[in-house]
This record gives sequence, structure tokens and C-alpha cells, in this order.
Amino acid sequence: MSNLPSEPEFEQAYSELVSTLENSSLFEKNPDFRKALEVASIPERIIQFRVVWEDDKGNAQVNRGYRVQFNSALGPYKGGLRFHPTVNLSVLKFLGFEQIFKNALTGLNMGGGKGGADFDPKGKTDNEIRKFCVAFMRQLANHIGADTDVPAGDIGVSGREIGWLFGAYRSVRNRWEGVLTGKGLTWGGSLIRPEATGYGLVYYVEHMINYASGGSEGFAGKRVAISGSGNVAQYAALKAIELGATVLSLSDSKGALIAEDGGSITPELVAEIAALKVKRGALADLALASDSKLKYVPGVRPWTAVGPVDVALPCATQNEVSGEEAEALVAAGAKFVAEGSNMGSTLEAIKVFENSRKEKKGEAIWYGPGKAANAGGVAVSGLEMAQNSARLNWTSEEVDEKLKGIMKACFLNCLETAKEYVTPAEGELPSLVAGANIAGFKKVAQAMHDQGDYF
Repeated sequence: MSNLPSEPEFEQAYSELVSTLENSSLFEKNPDFRKALEVASIPERIIQFRVVWEDDKGNAQVNRGYRVQFNSALGPYKGGLRFHPTVNLSVLKFLGFEQIFKNALTGLNMGGGKGGADFDPKGKTDNEIRKFCVAFMRQLANHIGADTDVPAGDIGVSGREIGWLFGAYRSVRNRWEGVLTGKGLTWGGSLIRPEATGYGLVYYVEHMINYASGGSEGFAGKRVAISGSGNVAQYAALKAIELGATVLSLSDSKGALIAEDGGSITPELVAEIAALKVKRGALADLALASDSKLKYVPGVRPWTAVGPVDVALPCATQNEVSGEEAEALVAAGAKFVAEGSNMGSTLEAIKVFENSRKEKKGEAIWYGPGKAANAGGVAVSGLEMAQNSARLNWTSEEVDEKLKGIMKACFLNCLETAKEYVTPAEGELPSLVAGANIAGFKKVAQAMHDQGDYF
């Protein structure tokens, strides 16, 4: 790692994984897995290209496009496309690296990858975004395919953009295939896909709560703080509410919407926020009644503003929970923290959660890392791939049941792997972050070994 250019996001993801593996018995039991780690930390392929497109004034604009094809030992590369000005190789390598092990935890045949461009959709017209999508796919089309690399959406790439990208691919390659996931329901998409990450997150946490309580508790009556207000946050909120929880917050990049004095986020408000997001509006634009028990607090994230909570679900972006904010959640009484975002907690925050877990006291926190807790989205993407390959569609009930099964298996895999490879002190809770890292890495490393990727 020391000879690489500075890539802080990737280095953080790598260090977090290595720390877990080194502090377990994995390498002692499987010495050759050290070489697997060295090999797996380098992408199989990085594709970088320029994207030249025309704005509405007829001027040529240029952006950088990328696809990091990280690991295909378990199946075709799978991971989203992100259109955002912060996109660079460090961010995409971190996301792709995490994606390898997240996909492994779903139990489906998917490798790991990530891609995108430093294009900023904000301030662009629909026509300009469409033109960019077409220009981007013209460069990417020859490097992806249903059995090669199957991108999905991510920040800045919604179902609308997936449609434009798919249409461009079909035109360039003269081929209809399941090359992208998150497609429209009438042309190859899967039911429950928009809801999957948020729903899956709540299903995962439900197992955390159930196990911690000896089977006596679920979401009913729990106070839940959620960050973000996009797709993941919206559906996590709706599912938590459906299961009887009180949702106390949502947020965006400019501030947080906080419930006070017995107020809560309602399904009607979530629908209003979803409509606002389509118009690319901000939470500050919500017209809150003067007697509302909700307030918008600019310049903060929910963790320091929401008050007493039982469950915290970061659903916005990476590193959105700092060490200080993690301490605030401990002080607020949080017992369960699980990431709907990728690498939502800083290393300092993870240390706070893990140290709390080791204290053997009532305030100990169960922490579910993103590579496990938010795997529901890519899991249903994998189910969409399966439906495309079979040229059929499953009902929403069928997909939801499969999602529930995948999230339950993921939780149990993390739990049992932690117990096997990390010996806890007496009274110490199992580490789900250790279990997720080890279980995901072990599966990929074994596949790489069997296929001769290292000696």
C-alpha cells in the first residue's frame, strides 16, 4: 500500500478489513489467505475514459469516466455507477473493494466492481443529463455485459438514468440483455428493487434486535434515527414505521429534519420528500406547518440533534458518523447502529462502537457494517439478473421473501463467523463487523484459490 498514490477512501476501507483479519484466527488457520489479500487488493482491471457531451447551448463539455472491475472470482463484476463531482479513483476503488465482500455475503454469484464519472447532475437540464448518459455508455458499452459486468445505479443515477444508459447500450451493441439492474418493470426490472436496500437494512437490524433480546423484541416501539432522504433512507423509514417503530429524523447535505415533542416522520411526509427529490429539491424547501412537531436544523446531522434513540441507521454517504457523533449516539442510548450507506462510519466511530461492545455493560452497541447491513440492494439486483436470464418475472411477494431469506442468512453468517474466528472475552458481544469482513473475504479468497488466482 505504501507505494501507491494517496487514495484515502480506499486506504481506509483496506485498513479496516486488514485490521479485522489480523486480529482474528483466519490467517493462522489459512496462511495462504495472506497472499489472497495481497492479490485481491489490486483491481483486475481499471477502465478510465473521457466523456465528451454537448450542453444545451451547443458547447462541448468533458468529464472523466471510470469503471473499476475489481474481482470476478464469484461471478460477473457487480456494482453501481455514481455521477457526482467527488468521483475519483480512490472513491471508486473503496466502493469496489467493499462491493466484493458485500456481494459475497449475499450468497449469490456476483463479483465486485464500481464505476461512474465526475459529472454533476445538479444544475443540468434533463436533456443534458440524457446526453451525458448516452456519451458515457458509448465509452463503457464494450467493457460490460450480462455475463461480464452488470452495473447498477448509485448516487446521481436513478431509474431514469438507468433507462437512458440501457437504451444507449442497446443501440451501441444491438443487443437486449440484463446488462444493467434497476431497470423499469416493463423492460426487465424487478419488483422490490427500489425498496431493497432500505428494506434489507431493516430486516438485518430486526435480526440484530431479535438475537440481542433473546427473541423477545423487534422494531415495535423503537426510536429510530435515520440520515439521508434518498431512496435508501425513504424505504428504511417506511419499513421501520410498518414494523411499529417511531422514526425521528431524516437529513440531506444541508441539514437535518428532526421530530420533537412526540412527533415523528410519517409515511405521508416520506412521500412528500420523495416527490421533492424528483424535483431535486432540498429538505429545507419543505413547507412545515407552524404547529408541526418537526423542525429543520441546518448544518447538522441527526446524530447530535435527535435526542434519545434506540436505533441509528446512517443512510446518506461515506464517513457520515464521526468519532464524536458515535460518542453522542452512545450517550443518547443507541443500542443498534447499522449502515445503509457504504462505509458510513469513520474508523474512529467504529472504534467507539466496538469498544462499547466490549464493555459488557447495558450500554453496549451492536454495530452492523454496510457491507452486510445494506447488502439487500445488490441482492435484489442479483435476483433481477436471475429473472433476466430466465426471461421471467417474480411477484413482489416472491422477491421480498427471497430478500428476507438473504438478509437472515447474511446476519447468521456474520454472527457465526465472528464466534468462530474472534474469541470474545467473557460477556463480550460478538463483533458483526469482524464477522462480515472475515466471512466475505474467506469466500472470495477460497474461490480465488480454487481458480488459481494466486499460488
